Amino acid sequence: MTEEKEQVPHYDVYWQEEPYYYPSPGFVGQANCSDPDIFDRFTLDKFPECFREFADLLHWDKYWHTTFDSSDAPSWKWFVGGKLNACYNCVDRHLAQYRNKTAIHFVPESETARIEHITYQELYRRVNELAAVLRDDIGLKAGDRVTLHLPMTPELPITMLACARLGVIHSEVFAGFSGRACGDRIWDSESAVLITMDSYYFNGERLDHKIKADEAVETAIKQGQRVNKVLIWRRHPGTYSSPTPWVEGRDFFLDEMVRKRKGQLIEPVSMPAEEILFLMYTSGSTGRPKGCQHSIGGYLSYVAWMSRHVQDIHPEDVYWCMADIGWITGHSFIVYGPLALAASTVIFEGVSTYPDAGRPWRVAEELGVNIFHTSPIAIRALRKAGADEPEKYNYQFKHMTTVGEPIEPEVWRWYYHVVGKGRAVVVDTWWQTENGGVLCSTIPGIAPMKPGSTGPGVPGIHPVIFDDAGNEISPEDGKAGNICIRNPWPGSFQTIWKNREGYVKTYYERYCKNPESTDWRDWPYMTGDAALMAPDGYVRILGRIEDVIEVAGHRLGTNEIESGALNVSEVAEAAVVAVIDDDNKGYVPHLYISLRPGVAPSAALEDKISEAIVDGVGEIARPARIILVPDMPKTRSGKLMRRVLASISNYHDVGDVTTLDNPAIVETIRKQVQD
Repeated sequence: MTEEKEQVPHYDVYWQEEPYYYPSPGFVGQANCSDPDIFDRFTLDKFPECFREFADLLHWDKYWHTTFDSSDAPSWKWFVGGKLNACYNCVDRHLAQYRNKTAIHFVPESETARIEHITYQELYRRVNELAAVLRDDIGLKAGDRVTLHLPMTPELPITMLACARLGVIHSEVFAGFSGRACGDRIWDSESAVLITMDSYYFNGERLDHKIKADEAVETAIKQGQRVNKVLIWRRHPGTYSSPTPWVEGRDFFLDEMVRKRKGQLIEPVSMPAEEILFLMYTSGSTGRPKGCQHSIGGYLSYVAWMSRHVQDIHPEDVYWCMADIGWITGHSFIVYGPLALAASTVIFEGVSTYPDAGRPWRVAEELGVNIFHTSPIAIRALRKAGADEPEKYNYQFKHMTTVGEPIEPEVWRWYYHVVGKGRAVVVDTWWQTENGGVLCSTIPGIAPMKPGSTGPGVPGIHPVIFDDAGNEISPEDGKAGNICIRNPWPGSFQTIWKNREGYVKTYYERYCKNPESTDWRDWPYMTGDAALMAPDGYVRILGRIEDVIEVAGHRLGTNEIESGALNVSEVAEAAVVAVIDDDNKGYVPHLYISLRPGVAPSAALEDKISEAIVDGVGEIARPARIILVPDMPKTRSGKLMRRVLASISNYHDVGDVTTLDNPAIVETIRKQVQD
């Protein structure tokens, strides 16, 4: 009798592997990186010194003496002993060669408003004048924290860079967040200064933003954090365009203060590499916000290298990352990465589908954008609103990025063939707020693309798939598990601000081999995502571990089911949620669907979607219910709120939905599902 092997839980995967798409010879010929031997320079036996290559992209005031310090594991330190300034690296050092080159193209939401082209010389002047205000008028110094609650206008990167010039730690809060959410972050970061804007434009409306500042200050005070000054950029300098009253002695107009510092220059403060550049708060819906603490030297070197080799940015490129700077993608790949390489970066105030789905392609045509970077959320929205719009415009992308969540193969193909016109490479990048920059992706000048798969670990990153018991799952096994990273890297956050215990518990404790060890090999990084690694090393992300649905003993990734639905041409968006199955004491999937414009809901269409999922995934994934809804509940950034849908299907309280972009849709869906 043979001994029965213990069954360790893993994730069931039914997707078929997609064919390769290869970059054109023209792209490879101009690529910053086309040498496949690059991976030989970043093998684990060359860790950590291989990352010197990243840091050598920067200007150092003082070279480091220790590349990597693990003495306080797992709070890693990089380039210890080195000194530099992030603002100097993004602005000052480019002046000799690129003084009159555009650093920032600012595209206002209104198409009748003039596009602003800010040269590196102009950026240098404006950053210095603001730095003078912050240092001499406000009294800020290195190590102080400042909360920014700014929308997508040039004042946001200018403020970030002015803080970095002084060594002041900035914490930008996404403008779509409520004043209360901003106040929570002010309290946690212990900021005494809030920098905001009176108003801005969104989806055809001018929004009162100053009102959120008052709520933020009140929220922070209730928790014991006093805000001494609120500094207000005016969307139209000289004109206060908010109905919310100005508070005497607390509120100051920054455009007035900066004008009084005209022409003043501030020497950049030379900062230790391991000091903090910024805090980036994750946007969890419950509990204390998590402030991811990113370093100056490690973070900046990492995003510069990724911008050069994964994004393929050259100084002559016009690069448009259509994210919001309020998220880590915007920090890394609108501001710090592109500007470190002297590129021209686009800042877009508007919404991708306003006034219509042709707007992004008109902007790309006018500015000569040749690198385009956005999320699957935005790609699906553009496909839904105007699938044929890109064909009407004469833009020429060489490179396109997708980031933020897995992109379904059918949506990927539309992005490649229609948006990219079959010529641009697509890099499907995978990483997180905590990571600073890309973890898995193809290097576009070297490796082919594969729809639905992000690619292997980028040079220097060594992913591994573990099952729940900590056993490594081989790519040949065809099974999914928890994706982790074997080794530290410079872009990773140092800790959670004021919560080291939570940092260790969340990201390192589960697979740590020895909690007393200072050897990095004992501390694999836990990402919290479920994934499959194919035999070719390409990684397919299945979604967050908590989003996996266990159906009849099978653990299914939500993205796999949603991808099956999106193979139906009438479907624009899909969202799967787990619903308690009282009969079987488990869960069943409910599938929410929004249809393309002009498509009418019907029982026949529900059947078609259900069969498409069965064909693509299997009978086990057949939804218990398909709900065709007029729209999905989304955040201002376009993120689809599966939590709200799950609450509706499970007859739970949906919680506060006032911060959604379309809160009224929640009650519409609730009545449709529950009545």
